[in-house]
Amino acid sequence: MAIDTNTIRHLCELSKLDYDENGLEKVRDEMSDIIDLMDTIKSFDLTYDDTKDNNSIKFSETREDAALPSFPTEKLLANAENTDGCYVVPKVVE
Repeated sequence: MAIDTNTIRHLCELSKLDYDENGLEKVRDEMSDIIDLMDTIKSFDLTYDDTKDNNSIKFSETREDAALPSFPTEKLLANAENTDGCYVVPKVVE
């Protein structure tokens, strides 16, 4: 796909870039090459296939979500000081 020089001038103006005529030609050629490269993506099949991403675990094979007993709250708060309804815990990082 060929890009005309006026489009490149407009893009340079939007980008606050200043090129002389040789620079504009070089940028035009490079932009054309980039757009041609991006157009090759259209030739690839980009449909998603979940069997190709190593997703071998099915939802039916996962474990059951069961509640387990938690750590006792009294034991967690044993080292905390209660100051006006707020808990002060020992410093971990100095």
